[in-house]
Amino acid sequence: MKNYGFIRTAAAVPVVRIADVTYNAAEICRLAGDAFEKEVSLVVFPELSLTGSSCGDLFFQDLLIKGAEDGVRKIVEFSRGKTVTIVVGTPVPYRSRLYNCAVVIRNGNIKGIVPKTYTSAEEARWFASGADFLSPEVRNDGAYVENGKDTVREGFCGEIRYAGQKSNISPNLLFGLGHCTFAVELGDDVWAPVPPSSFHAIQGAQIIANLSADKEVLMRDTYRKNLLKQHSAKNICGYIYASAGFGESSQDNVYAGAASVWENGHMLAENEKYQMEASLTVADIDVQGLEALRRKSPLSCISPVGTDASSYYRVYERKNVGTACGTDFEKELCRTVEPHPFAPAEGLDERCREILSIQVSALMTRLNHIGCKTAVIGISGGLDSTLALLVAVLAVDRLGWTRDRIVAVTMPGFGTTSRTKNNAWDLMEALGVTCREISIVPACEQHFRDITHDASVHDATYENSQARERTQILMDIANQTNGIVVGTGDLSELALGWATYNGDHMSMYGVNGGIPKTLVRGLVKWAAENRFDAGEDPHGRSIRSILLDIVDTPISPELLPANENGEIQQVTEDLVGPYELHDFFIYNFVKFGSSPEKIYFLARKAFDYDDETILKWLRTFVRRFFNQQFKRSCMPDGPRVGSVGLSPRGGYCMPSDAWSTLFSSDIK
Repeated sequence: MKNYGFIRTAAAVPVVRIADVTYNAAEICRLAGDAFEKEVSLVVFPELSLTGSSCGDLFFQDLLIKGAEDGVRKIVEFSRGKTVTIVVGTPVPYRSRLYNCAVVIRNGNIKGIVPKTYTSAEEARWFASGADFLSPEVRNDGAYVENGKDTVREGFCGEIRYAGQKSNISPNLLFGLGHCTFAVELGDDVWAPVPPSSFHAIQGAQIIANLSADKEVLMRDTYRKNLLKQHSAKNICGYIYASAGFGESSQDNVYAGAASVWENGHMLAENEKYQMEASLTVADIDVQGLEALRRKSPLSCISPVGTDASSYYRVYERKNVGTACGTDFEKELCRTVEPHPFAPAEGLDERCREILSIQVSALMTRLNHIGCKTAVIGISGGLDSTLALLVAVLAVDRLGWTRDRIVAVTMPGFGTTSRTKNNAWDLMEALGVTCREISIVPACEQHFRDITHDASVHDATYENSQARERTQILMDIANQTNGIVVGTGDLSELALGWATYNGDHMSMYGVNGGIPKTLVRGLVKWAAENRFDAGEDPHGRSIRSILLDIVDTPISPELLPANENGEIQQVTEDLVGPYELHDFFIYNFVKFGSSPEKIYFLARKAFDYDDETILKWLRTFVRRFFNQQFKRSCMPDGPRVGSVGLSPRGGYCMPSDAWSTLFSSDIK
């Protein structure tokens, strides 16, 4: 079975009984069994879940400590023959000290023991700090270096015999689990100014397991979520958080049993807190995606021995846990696949506000720097040119210019319909910009005669001559008015090469070059409802209604004549494919470096299209993305807006002569 770079994880919160190790071990085994049935590869339990975290001075009782060790033995035996890796919290005695530890168990073996590094003042009453194991001089054979010579040092050797097995004990253990590496920190570790997991991530851990026993107070949950969101984002890691819940003592504190799974700043799953029942929160982490992001991140450039702090954490041991569980991700993927990653419904208002601000600021800077007198824009009545016009209007307003310094030109051709023409003209008038209409039909007919092209043959020559004629008009008007041409082409068109070379492909500044088509529509709609909801054209049409009609207009270059009813005949998405699919392909291919096979898998999870339709347009995407790079290699300046950009100046650097053979063959 294909794993597509995913690994199934779970945060388990059992119901505990304080100091009843037999009951707690049975509950842990039961939940671990549930995780195994759900094809989970890594399940994480809360801090001190074998004893209960609120035992207090019972931790001084030798019987409890030995009982916990017996509980670990039972879990070890339970794990035999199972492919789930279990991380459980328990107190571990070592050299006359007691440590709050996580024990990593797999298939009848203890793979490693990780002590908590940062103990609170309260915990210090019972537990020593795992920092005991982190002295720069300590070596695993029990020696340390003094004046260049090995000297025997009592204690802190990093090896322990526990629950009948010999194991390493250290905060700096990495665990190899199939195609991923995970590490462990406990509770307050993540609240430290520089958490141990930051060093774990630098050393290659893609997933961090946190066994916690967090005490709830007002707004603690919000603060904790913000912390985990930021921490998983800055370390570009998966983060599994399991905290103690029902059954812990309520003598002085409440334990809500919070559990969640995070990936690079996004919460994949969480449980419902304050429940009396056990919970198992399952989510699939995209390890392959995390690795792709890390390769492009400064994190990959950080030397683990580059600072005194990282030198302190320099010695790591990697333990091979085993293969990941044979999870059938085709059957079920335990995460949401966002079909519109550039324009998700959640947070769209804030996203649109920020994007428009970026575009407006960029255009203001360019206009001001050049010292030009006008901004020239070709207006078709379609989405892209509408967005560029709105950005220009907001920019000149901010600059203190009068709007007549925007020269908006509509250039009807052979395929222009009355709907788009009227929308273009009405919008220009309503916004108060300089309006010009120049038909390209006579010039194109003359051009056809000049090159002896039959005007009844509606081929690429017929279509592209119109786009180039429009660009020539705009460029020359810019020269006339001491201005620049503001480009309208969007990121989706750049990715597919759906633009005429040296036609609509070219401008002096492209404000939409970082905006995919699915987001262009959302931006125009948002602007209609939030920035241009007042004002109207001389005929009484409001700007808002004009913009919303443009949003509802089929996307088309309008280069072919309309049908007998005067309606658009050339619908772009019928020719090149649905933009929502292509934007999905672009996002996953460029941002995560996903293979076409994985993109196909994800698309089937995200959309209701049949498999053949997805395959058809995925093949089109791969072919056009590679074949049309030459157009992106000379694209004009424009602002990068999101995490995906295609500018050859750092957005996406790709040779124009790259072959798509490897990628095409990956599509079955």
